[in-house]
Amino acid sequence: MSTLLILLVTMPLGAAIISFVASYRVARALTVAVAVVCMALSIALVPAATTGTVEVTGYLRLDAVGCVFLLATTSLFALTSIYAVGYFGDRARAAASSSVGVDRSFRRYSARFYAGFNIFAWSMICAPLVNGLALLWIAVEITTVVSALLVALDNTDEAAEAAWKYVLIASSGLGIALLATIMLYYAGATALGSSYDLAFAPLLDAAKHLPSTPVQFAFALAVVGYGTKVGLFPVHTWLPDAHSEAPTPVSALLSGALLATSFYAIVRYFQVAVAALGPTFPQTMLLIFGVLSLLLAALYLFDQKNLKRMLAYSSIEHMGILAIGVSFGTPLAFAGVLLHVLGHALGKGAAFMGAGVFVHTYRTKELRRIRDGLGVLPWSAPLFLLAIFALCALPPFSIFRSEFQIVIGGLQGAKTAGAAALVLLVTFAFFGLSMAVTRMLFRPARDGEPLPTRGEPSMWMVVPVVVAMVALLWLGVHPPDALSALLNAGAQQLGVGR
Repeated sequence: MSTLLILLVTMPLGAAIISFVASYRVARALTVAVAVVCMALSIALVPAATTGTVEVTGYLRLDAVGCVFLLATTSLFALTSIYAVGYFGDRARAAASSSVGVDRSFRRYSARFYAGFNIFAWSMICAPLVNGLALLWIAVEITTVVSALLVALDNTDEAAEAAWKYVLIASSGLGIALLATIMLYYAGATALGSSYDLAFAPLLDAAKHLPSTPVQFAFALAVVGYGTKVGLFPVHTWLPDAHSEAPTPVSALLSGALLATSFYAIVRYFQVAVAALGPTFPQTMLLIFGVLSLLLAALYLFDQKNLKRMLAYSSIEHMGILAIGVSFGTPLAFAGVLLHVLGHALGKGAAFMGAGVFVHTYRTKELRRIRDGLGVLPWSAPLFLLAIFALCALPPFSIFRSEFQIVIGGLQGAKTAGAAALVLLVTFAFFGLSMAVTRMLFRPARDGEPLPTRGEPSMWMVVPVVVAMVALLWLGVHPPDALSALLNAGAQQLGVGR
């Protein structure tokens, strides 16, 4: 199992280096192969992570909680790498049949994309695998630098503005997160000595001996700092711009994987805070941030004019749900949160990939200019509708199952007000999201208004969405026994701090 961890943290990095110097076709094929292998390796690690902890040389460590976030990242990495084949298909064909100058321009673009895409995935894979809060901060910082470059990849004024806004806000947040890391190091050093390296297990073992005030400060700073990358209110403002301007495969990874990776960092601080302080302070703080984030997203979903920005606000909604779920503090709610991480990665990835097909076909992101989607896109439009249904927690998809578990877990923990707020705000968000999608799919074209030619731009852009929706259905109806055991093991770790 140690070999699998080493492969996971080396293969995407190697693919990034090769992609930067190889041809477009080699980079494309290599990225797909590496992504699929990484997903397979993460699945192979599930039994070991369920029954114990896999460690390598003290720097790499995987337990049940980390394995759930790893599965979310690698699954979406594999799906978006396949989607990218179709996404760049037109540009690749145009470059192959046109002048040398155009071909060189596309070659530079594709080299930057695939190198950055692989490094981005590598940094998010490393985050749940590294052993220690300092290494975790470094991994999340790398995700910021690389993803900002990917947001600006299309070299438009809007993309450059979104990337700068992202860098400024996210870097400020990670500066606060670094202060949280330093504060928790100080707390750990009082019990473990100055040579302590912020590894998880020793810190959790000594949690009851840590001074309470530094731990409180560290957790509060971590929620605000990493919450900037998660998109929690009020430090969410970069998120809609960045997600709407990035290339679609990057948008899917940003929403489905990057936000969850940053939330993983908050979860690790939550474990330490609960073990050191008891549950009241960390749960209350997450509940406040979660409810406010969910409220903001629900309100903004009613007034969106941009397709990808609408999905970005839906991401803020789901991050709020995760924060509320962790704040409930019961094993059932924790298991629901972990299942929700997987469901959101698949559902939001499918939705962004579907949105990318609409943008490619209609040549616009404006919702009012997208009409008769079901008539124009016979595969992508129904799949997009199903993805929205899944994100709205309609049965039988897994997000319904995970949100149901979270609500019941809240009621079990006597968090009736929080559970009621969750149900009310999620229902409110459902109406906002469904109204916009209904208009773009079912509203007929105006008299004389031309519509795009009926048909899909590429089946490479359809197949990953089909796979994601089948997986969401499978996880909702009957999750595999191995995955259920992993979720229960992760919930137990969150419940007892280990």
